[in-house]
Amino acid sequence: MELQEIKHNLTETRGQLLEILAGLSEDQLNKQEDSNSWRIGQVCQHLFKTEELYVVAIKKGLKGEEDSLLENKPVEFLLDRSKKWNAPDIAKPTDELMERQEIVEKLNLSRKKLLELLNTIEDPSILSRRYFTHPVFKEMLLIDWVKSLYLHEQRHMKQINEIIDRHQ
Repeated sequence: MELQEIKHNLTETRGQLLEILAGLSEDQLNKQEDSNSWRIGQVCQHLFKTEELYVVAIKKGLKGEEDSLLENKPVEFLLDRSKKWNAPDIAKPTDELMERQEIVEKLNLSRKKLLELLNTIEDPSILSRRYFTHPVFKEMLLIDWVKSLYLHEQRHMKQINEIIDRHQ
């Protein structure tokens, strides 16, 4: 998958997420089902935190000097909601209640930082030659880091829609 296609998917997915959020009340954003579940606002907080962490990881991976012999990871597994993952502590949301405007601003800012980074890469093929170690998925090519971002977001959009459906 080429970087341009990944950027397109990032944009499409983010647009869908923002559309979902636009249709929710502040109460829906911050309603918590139980102490073991994230509120929709917390899911979004996890998304922008993760994106900011990915920008840092991709920058570090780009500083690598050696080409990697790693194979692409089949990151599509992220879409399987039957498989549960625990977010690393650094990417977990806080208990802070956030208003939609702040959530949207932070999502827009994290995406802006990601796209600025991707747009500075002169030779996109470097993303398929360099890697960085992911806290959950271990050694991953940078292209898989970028691709997994929109798949991760799609996974959490499914979660958000499940939360919405349970409250109707």
